[in-house]
Amino acid sequence: MASPDGASGVCGSPEETELSITLTLRMLMHGKVMAGCSALLGRETVKRIREQSSARITISEGSCPERITTITGSTDAVFRAVSMIAFKLEEDLGAGSDGVAAGRAPVTLRLVIPASQCGSLIGKAGAKIREIRESTGAQVQVAGDLLPNSTERAVTVSGVPDTIIQCVRQICAVILESPPKGATIPYHPGLSLGTVLLSANQVRGHKPSV
Repeated sequence: MASPDGASGVCGSPEETELSITLTLRMLMHGKVMAGCSALLGRETVKRIREQSSARITISEGSCPERITTITGSTDAVFRAVSMIAFKLEEDLGAGSDGVAAGRAPVTLRLVIPASQCGSLIGKAGAKIREIRESTGAQVQVAGDLLPNSTERAVTVSGVPDTIIQCVRQICAVILESPPKGATIPYHPGLSLGTVLLSANQVRGHKPSV
């Protein structure tokens, strides 16, 4: 996942190159989440997020249990889109609580990142990921298993939208500084039994490495 000027990674954030670097952020969404947030993935809502963020947003097709949402654009555009998606998820979760204002419901996003970059994200003895958790207040977990038929892992970020945005920014900064090693085989959701079982297990926190 390299930018046209040679920088690689899921995303990046140097302010001085914000206008010239094209960033790509991939997120994994389960069918259960998508069904509960149909308004988020509705054509009109996606169109509005595209227009207001100036990011390109695509959602993989098919009837499989999970799909990949890809966000591409400048640093500003990508984070604007992620922010809108996070707040939309929070809004939909709140709408399902019968209007009870018992506090903001945590939102969960699952980023898809090359496994070769996860070591830098975790850091020596878990120092980097612990720093990100403490400075943003978000929960972050890097899956211990590769996503099926790929060299990518899921990185789960949970919290209120404000903390999620800060967390994603910091994750992206780390990823940009540590380009993926070797070829990356991207994850493509499928209908195999193994994928379905893995998806269900990962929702319950299957084998997180940290």
